[in-house]
Amino acid sequence: MTKNSVLRFQHYLIPLIILITCIFIRWQNVPVIDQLRLTVFDFYQQIAPRTYEDAGVRIVDIDERSLQEEGQWPWPRTKLSELLYRLRASGASVVGFDMVFAEPDRTSPSRVIDDWPQSPERDRIAEMAKTLPDHDQLFAQFINGTGNVVTAVQLRNGDLDTLPRQVGNFSAAGEAGRKLSDFVPVLPTAASNLEIIEAAATGNALVNVSPGQDGIVRRVPLMAAINHDQPGIGKPVYPTLSLEMLRVLQNAPKTMLVRMSGASGSTRWTNSEGIASVRVGALTIPTDHAGYMWVHFTGHQKDRYLSATDILDGAVGPETLQNKMVLLGTSAAGLLDLRSTPLDRVIPGVEIHAEMLEQMLLEHFLTRPYWLAEAEMLVLLIVGMFFIVGVPRLGAVWPAVIGLAIGGSAVGISWWAYTQELVLIDPLYPIVGLAAVYLATSSLGFMRTEGERRQVRAAFANYLSPALVAQLAEHPERLKLGGETRDMTLMFCDVRGFTAISEGFKANPQGLTRLINRLLTPLTGCILNREGTIDKYMGDCIMAFWNAPLDVENHTHNACDSALAMRSALKELNTNREQEATQANETFLPLNVGIGINCGECLVGNMGSDQRFDYSVLGDAVNLASRLEGQSKNYGVDVVLGEDVAKRVGDDFAIIELDLIAVKGKSEAVHIYALLGDADMASTMQFRTFADLHAAMIEAYRSQRWEDAEGLIAQCRDTAHELASLDGLYDLYAERIALFRTTPPPTDWDGVFIATSK
Repeated sequence: MTKNSVLRFQHYLIPLIILITCIFIRWQNVPVIDQLRLTVFDFYQQIAPRTYEDAGVRIVDIDERSLQEEGQWPWPRTKLSELLYRLRASGASVVGFDMVFAEPDRTSPSRVIDDWPQSPERDRIAEMAKTLPDHDQLFAQFINGTGNVVTAVQLRNGDLDTLPRQVGNFSAAGEAGRKLSDFVPVLPTAASNLEIIEAAATGNALVNVSPGQDGIVRRVPLMAAINHDQPGIGKPVYPTLSLEMLRVLQNAPKTMLVRMSGASGSTRWTNSEGIASVRVGALTIPTDHAGYMWVHFTGHQKDRYLSATDILDGAVGPETLQNKMVLLGTSAAGLLDLRSTPLDRVIPGVEIHAEMLEQMLLEHFLTRPYWLAEAEMLVLLIVGMFFIVGVPRLGAVWPAVIGLAIGGSAVGISWWAYTQELVLIDPLYPIVGLAAVYLATSSLGFMRTEGERRQVRAAFANYLSPALVAQLAEHPERLKLGGETRDMTLMFCDVRGFTAISEGFKANPQGLTRLINRLLTPLTGCILNREGTIDKYMGDCIMAFWNAPLDVENHTHNACDSALAMRSALKELNTNREQEATQANETFLPLNVGIGINCGECLVGNMGSDQRFDYSVLGDAVNLASRLEGQSKNYGVDVVLGEDVAKRVGDDFAIIELDLIAVKGKSEAVHIYALLGDADMASTMQFRTFADLHAAMIEAYRSQRWEDAEGLIAQCRDTAHELASLDGLYDLYAERIALFRTTPPPTDWDGVFIATSK
């Protein structure tokens, strides 16, 4: 592609590059873009959070009051055994621990003795302590005896010692040759419970909640893996606490079914592969591609909480916990299990698990299907291409209106999908991307328009009137640079006797240049001020035209007005120069011009070669205008009009016919006229009388009534004396009549004069 092609199509290429870049950034899920999307979803939840419904989930809270009354943490496992017993005795269906029992209970009798100083008494007591039950064993017995207890595992970084017990596990469907651990979060190791405690539990699950980069929890993984490959199995994948409790509640099989995005013959796009949902028992929970569940928060609810000390004291009646799922966790600040959510700056981590359990039990799920990202990018692509193609053609306004309508619709659809269908659609990034494409396209269009205006101004400022230049700059599309046929009025203006004048400046060429500029400047102003266009300067000659590149009403009248104004401007210039010559004691040579004006159909546009061209005009009417200017000297008048010009201006100017002439280069004769003055002159009695006499003289001349013509010439000279200097015209006719008296014209002579010079 050549440089010119690139420049020609840059208003398409640059926005297209921006559009592709926006799609690529979204495809790569750049963190800052992901954060913008999550901020929108946070805003939705803040406006319309999930309505709290009692789904039978309770939190037994080791709160500040429990620590004050029951003692500092960690409590003896015997106290936890008592707490567990009371929970199950009160009818709790499942109990899940949001805490890890990774260390032996230091309050066990055999371990307390280890801290005592050596003495005979210590040895006797140590022997007695061996006969007492170990607290961890007792706790494990209570867990095993009560049943439906889920213990906790905390995945973390570090070195792996032993794998936690895996009870609930997964079977993936839909991704042939892929392992589940290829999609879910994977961490190197885990903080697990004592083996005796894990072995006694009905389930063992993760308590990890994963905040985003800004520290806010929005999604929680329903499963995660430990980076330890097992022969034939791969990396072990563990369920999250709420998912495992739900499995235990339903007494469902230990193996839960993970449905992948490619399952059941469903189609997917390039990066859409991953997890679609998890089925546990009779319930199916939708996830994102990495197995995360979107949490639809209600915000902190006191009704979920029961103080652990109230359970231990028996202050809570059995009906309160009957058939309830109980999470045992802590809200005490010193135990560092505090998180942030879109609705709460600080909330106990255990309440997030409670919210997840509620959603599962209520089958109330926020979803963002794996294909939505591609759908959003498709919308961005389609509308972006509309902007790229439409803005240069339609302008900036209509695409902006359409874009605002699409943007408003996107926000409305996104809000409707969230509130009515619980589907998360990102309206922000497509809007931002489309805004970038639109701004680029409209800005390039504006710059292109401004460039066209500057080009028009630069090209025509010296040749058009300021009003026409302003119109072209505002509407450059009205300029048909390729060429067009228009009805136009042409003017040629040339300085008479310029050769003699220039000879006086042989030793002073700069002075001649100043003189020409001094002459052409006011004459040019007379043309431009009347909406004329300067075609070119040819030494001491001016070529101008009207009605191009823009329409000019009454353009023929404007040309005649310009000629009369040029006559007045030249008279004023000669007066000033004569005064200057007198003061400088120099010879004064007056400047005189001849003007030819014609009108007709012409071809106007860019004329020239590929390397250089000018905005100019061609046509027979142009050539005739040039010939008319050349005849002005022969007929002794300063402005010669073509026949069509005379017909158009009619009685609005003082016009007389000069002759019926076949100019050089044309075989067909045309009537030519002299422009003597404006409408004021034309309305005077003196001019009307003179015009009648002159017309009679022309008629007598063409009728070969030589004596009558000579008599009328004398009367015309006397009558025209105060109107115009026409002695040269009547001298010409007197010479012709004298010649015809001696050499009569042919019998078929029709009065046509054959011009032999330009």
